[in-house]
Amino acid sequence: MTDHRNGTREEWLAARLELLKIEKEVTRLNDDVARQRRDLPWVRVEEDYAFDTEDGEATLVDLFRGRSQLIVYHFMFGPDWDEGCPSCSSVADGFDTTHLHLQNHGVAFTAVSRAPLEKLLAYRKRMGWTFPWVSSARSDFNFDFGVSFTDESVAKNGSYNFRPLEASQLDSPNLPFEYPGMSAFALEDGAVYHTYSAYARGLDALWNMWQWLDRAPMGRNEGDFSWFRRHDQYEASYR
Repeated sequence: MTDHRNGTREEWLAARLELLKIEKEVTRLNDDVARQRRDLPWVRVEEDYAFDTEDGEATLVDLFRGRSQLIVYHFMFGPDWDEGCPSCSSVADGFDTTHLHLQNHGVAFTAVSRAPLEKLLAYRKRMGWTFPWVSSARSDFNFDFGVSFTDESVAKNGSYNFRPLEASQLDSPNLPFEYPGMSAFALEDGAVYHTYSAYARGLDALWNMWQWLDRAPMGRNEGDFSWFRRHDQYEASYR
C-alpha cells in the first residue's frame, strides 16, 4: 500500500486549487524557459559530418531535407549492440506521429546512432517504427555532441550534460559507452548552426511515458526501473 491520505471531496478540491496555482506558475516558467532556449546564441558548425541513410551518404545539411530547422535525437545504440537502449526505445515510441507534425512546421527530425545503418533499420522494423534514423558511425558527430565515449574521447573531453564525468564513469570497464540526448540545428544561407542540446533529465519532457506517470496515483516508481521493457517485450496480458 502507498502512504497517502484520504479526505472529502471538499478537502480534495481545496488542495487541488492550491496545486493548480503552482501548476500555472510552472507553466509560465516553462514558457519563459522556452523563450530563453530560443535566445541562445547560434554556433556555426564547421565540421563536415557524414551519415549513412536509407538514401545513401548524407551531410548534416542533407538531414534538413529542405527545411530550415532540424532536431536530432541521440539514440543509444552502440556499434556492437544487437538492439537499442530500452529507455531510448520508450522515448522513440512517440516519434512517428510527432515528427510528422514537426516537418509540417518546417522542422526536420531524425534519430542518430553509431550502430551500422543495417542494424538500425532492422531494429526499427522490429519495433514497428517509421521515423528517419541514420548512422553516424563514420564521423565524430556523436563524440562532438557529447553522447558517445571511448578512452580517447574521455581523455580529450570527459563531460556529459555540460559537467565532467564522475570518477565511477571514468573508471568504467564498459567503455565505449553511449548516453542519450537531443540537439537542435538551424540552416541559414547554406550554413548550419547548433542552437540547443539537452541531456539526462533535460529529456524528461520528450518522454511521453513520464508525463502520464507523473499524473498517476503512484507516480514514476523511479526506484525500480525493472518494470518497463521495450514495447514488444511485455507479457501479452499487459499489452
